[in-house]
Amino acid sequence: MRPFKQVDVFTATPYRGNPVAVVFGADDLTTEEMQRFAHWTNLSETTFVLSPSDPAADYRVRIFTPGVELPFAGHPTIGTCHAWLEAGGVPKTENIVKQQCGVGLVTLRQNDGRLAFAAPPLIRSGPVAAEDLAAVCAVLQITPEDIVDSQWADNGPGWIAVMLADADAVRALEPDFGAADAYDIGVAGPVKVGVVGSRSDDCAIEVRAFFRAGGQGTEDPVTGSLNAALAQWLLSSGALTSPYVASQGTMLGRQGRVHVEEANGEIWIGGDAVTCVDGSVAI
Repeated sequence: MRPFKQVDVFTATPYRGNPVAVVFGADDLTTEEMQRFAHWTNLSETTFVLSPSDPAADYRVRIFTPGVELPFAGHPTIGTCHAWLEAGGVPKTENIVKQQCGVGLVTLRQNDGRLAFAAPPLIRSGPVAAEDLAAVCAVLQITPEDIVDSQWADNGPGWIAVMLADADAVRALEPDFGAADAYDIGVAGPVKVGVVGSRSDDCAIEVRAFFRAGGQGTEDPVTGSLNAALAQWLLSSGALTSPYVASQGTMLGRQGRVHVEEANGEIWIGGDAVTCVDGSVAI
């Protein structure tokens, strides 16, 4: 049996955020065993904590969707760090955690009980070609005239970011997940579509994330990588100022809150996390 936690991320209220499964003591597991267990949990991501091979790291993590391994993902990073600290992990540097994963070292910081990671750099930015935007419109079932602005905001998963008029327009979307061709565009695999619109309450923007997983379209409850990419776009363009809070998951019955702050030339993506399941698993 191995220690196991299931953590709800980007929320302080259980079952209102985005869950991640965290397995400890995974050094002896094979990739096939990890992938099989991640497929069984059927969560958007399952992580496995291992001893670090980089002396600068506090721990190493491997991140799996039900179908593939990811080099990095946002909510699993915060959820795994929360679980590691809760299980008694002590970072080498006070209030700073160094996570080793597929993209290398990721820095997390602790601030007022909330964890935040430094946003990874964009590997693709700039305008979206008309044919790609038309494909995105097919998925979102909107017209090009409904789009206020758009941008490649790819920090690994392949995000195309689309801004609509306001939060109401974002919440009103009824995507056509059968428009499969709309996902087979861009570089290095399926494109993921992130949609954003301005709000007027304590949250600056309403966010939704649509992508194809395992051949089927889905909406992600709360997405760290997308919010990290959106922050780099919206802050650099002047559309938003730091700090701000993003809302995500509303249409899925969640209340995800992503805290964004720019400090010392870095953008930090933060959120609360709460453990919902604490026990052991047999793998």
